[in-house]
Amino acid sequence: MYAAPILVVLLAGAFAMAAQPSVSVTAVRQLPAQRGNQHYVTHRAPLKPDPLVKLPIGAIHPHGWLRHQLEAMRHGMVGHLPEISKWCNPKTSSWLTPDGSGENGWEEFPYWFKGYCDLGFVLEDRALIAKTKQWVDRILASQRSDGYFGPQANRDKNDLWPNMIVLNVLQSYYEATNDERVLGFLTRYFHWQGTIPDEQLLPGSWQKLRGGDNLESILWLYNRTGDKTLLDVAHKVHRSTARWDQEVESWHGVNICQGYREPATYWVLSHDEKDLAASERNYQEVMGKYGQVPGGMFGADENARQGYHGPRQAAETCSMVEFMHSFQLLMRFTGDPVHADRCEDVAFNSLPAAAMPDYRGLHYLTAPNMVQLDRENKAPGIQNGGCMLAFSPHRYRCCQHNVAMGWPYFAEHLWLATQDNGLAAMLYAPCEVTARVANGKEIRLVQRTDYPFGESVHITVETDSAVWFPLYLRVPDWAQGVVVRFANGNETRIEPGARFVRVEREWIGGERLTVTFGTRIELRHWPTNNSTTSVRRGPLWYSLKIAERWERAGGTDEWPAFEVFPDSPWNYGLVLTDDRPQDAFTVKRRSGPLAPQPFTVAGAPIEIRAKAKRIPEWKLDFFGLIDEVQPGPAHTTAPIEDVTLIPMGCARLRVSAFPRASDERSAKRWRPPPKLMHKASYYCDDIKALSDGKLPQNSGDHAIPRFTWWPKRGSTEWVTYQFEAPREVSWCEVYWFDDTGFGHCRVPQRWILYYHDDGAWWEVPVADTFGVQADQFNRVQFEPVKTTQLKIEVQLKDQMSGGILEWRVGGAEDA
Repeated sequence: MYAAPILVVLLAGAFAMAAQPSVSVTAVRQLPAQRGNQHYVTHRAPLKPDPLVKLPIGAIHPHGWLRHQLEAMRHGMVGHLPEISKWCNPKTSSWLTPDGSGENGWEEFPYWFKGYCDLGFVLEDRALIAKTKQWVDRILASQRSDGYFGPQANRDKNDLWPNMIVLNVLQSYYEATNDERVLGFLTRYFHWQGTIPDEQLLPGSWQKLRGGDNLESILWLYNRTGDKTLLDVAHKVHRSTARWDQEVESWHGVNICQGYREPATYWVLSHDEKDLAASERNYQEVMGKYGQVPGGMFGADENARQGYHGPRQAAETCSMVEFMHSFQLLMRFTGDPVHADRCEDVAFNSLPAAAMPDYRGLHYLTAPNMVQLDRENKAPGIQNGGCMLAFSPHRYRCCQHNVAMGWPYFAEHLWLATQDNGLAAMLYAPCEVTARVANGKEIRLVQRTDYPFGESVHITVETDSAVWFPLYLRVPDWAQGVVVRFANGNETRIEPGARFVRVEREWIGGERLTVTFGTRIELRHWPTNNSTTSVRRGPLWYSLKIAERWERAGGTDEWPAFEVFPDSPWNYGLVLTDDRPQDAFTVKRRSGPLAPQPFTVAGAPIEIRAKAKRIPEWKLDFFGLIDEVQPGPAHTTAPIEDVTLIPMGCARLRVSAFPRASDERSAKRWRPPPKLMHKASYYCDDIKALSDGKLPQNSGDHAIPRFTWWPKRGSTEWVTYQFEAPREVSWCEVYWFDDTGFGHCRVPQRWILYYHDDGAWWEVPVADTFGVQADQFNRVQFEPVKTTQLKIEVQLKDQMSGGILEWRVGGAEDA
């Protein structure tokens, strides 16, 4: 039933097992995997037994800092999206009409409702629960006679992806209410899916890549009804889903965070260890290429892109909460604590900085290194054009809604039941849990802790009569040993390497124990990212403390948007010695209780002092992004300074992957970022492509970078070419981008060239024509002018956009 215990050392004065045979404290490597839990819904045969079993929603009551996150969501954006987001308007939503007519029927409302539903039940908020019941009633009433439900527009497009999200809503609703209507509703829906030929079930796009979500819902229903025809539908859905069991099927960030787990979900049914291994292979491949940074995420600022893997590459907020959900599911399916470690990594270090501290706004992208959060376009440093970094309750369509599930789902997985009728602490946060153990005895556990900011967890077991059951305590992967101490002073020390501590005894009402995890400062070097260094202590990574200046950036008076700028230097490299570099760091704790919202610069409960030097050449690049870390160590003659590091999750502006600074001769001199030679009225793709010297094969060449005005159509637009010093020019040639057959960019209707002089723009003196031919350079010769910049003004064709693959200029000496 259990793996052999690893070494257990009793300290002097600890209790003797022979004297107190009713108490057993051991380290075990895995949880019981045989069926046996008598109190909660577990996997039915032939599904693999689930070592960890989810408790009903409402069994766990979060306290302290975690409850504050949930209440801030309730009073902030999540609780008010029907007032803010057109996608969540219940009066017009096609999700809430009997025939699926109406508006905004894709993923946005389900994304939000998925978190809103759980938020209400976790907080036991009557108003949220009442709204949830009202909207669930309307969704249940939308089921057609054949079993389909939801917006008709999705059915017309054969798109089942948005329905998959609603399935999660209904699962949570049933777990909280035991409303039997849900089981019949889902049974009819999945039986309808069973009638669809494989090739038509999930034909493409998000639904094919995210079919694992559909599969998990089928297995959930089977465990509650025993309807074996559902297993045939489960096999069908797996066959129709993208082949994540063979490779990483998509490099889109959110697709990865959801899709990578599909083979492991199917493993529960197939029992084929290759399926379980495939999910881990997917994870390792993605993290190996794009996740060599602190914070538990990987760089996919829409897609993971070759060459864009440094610490300034960001992750969507959607990706964070979906990754956490995947870890929670795999934790339950496998019992492997590594998934809990990964979940905490994202939850404590990345997710908090994705939102404003009061949860009245968020931004699309969060990176380990980001020192200015403005609304300006950062493409192609960030893949998408437009505002991606400023905080807003109105933007970021998918993340604005999907963020709602992050903390509620986390709270539901703090404690899980085990197959031997015990309980397991898997994610740590202040809370209390009421659950049935042993032969059905209901007990209450109260957990007091400052974790992740503290290393100790205090647990009180409350029961009205003695009861014997096992209590499992996950040992985080970073822990340097564990000490379990009882109220009577007896304690047991577990050496490093344990995965769980199993405490089995007869529990009497009010029995208390304290679990303390050994911590130390660790330095992690990232070789694939120019050997940057990150500082970790316990579950928290640390970032440079940067003063934040918040400035209003639009929105409404009730729901404003903000930009955040640095008000203190950020361009530091760490000063490290080769022998015992950890000795250069000291830890300072704030006295008193945690702030209600500890994930802020001002509320940070722990600080680490470090030695560092400024690197003057490290600046913002021409997009306003922190410049990439260059190969080091970085040469600098700046004086050594004492700097302060704070937990990464407390820092909206952050540097958490540091270069190493040195004044040694062997250190490398950094290059300041090059100046941007171009500006435009609007641009997408890569503005540097205008003069990067990469020559196209034709106007539709997608193999080289391009500049476009996409998605502007039919408008008048412009782009400039700026010189470092006045220059005489007499010719210009432009190679237009035209993706006829693929997209909506065409050669322009017409264009004209200007030069800048004496503070104004003037047309170049030319008698030549301005060519708009595809697949060639269009050259214009004109009388020489001396200028610091040129400007092309174009009139785009009606309903079409446009772009440029290469722009060359010169004078007589360049002819």
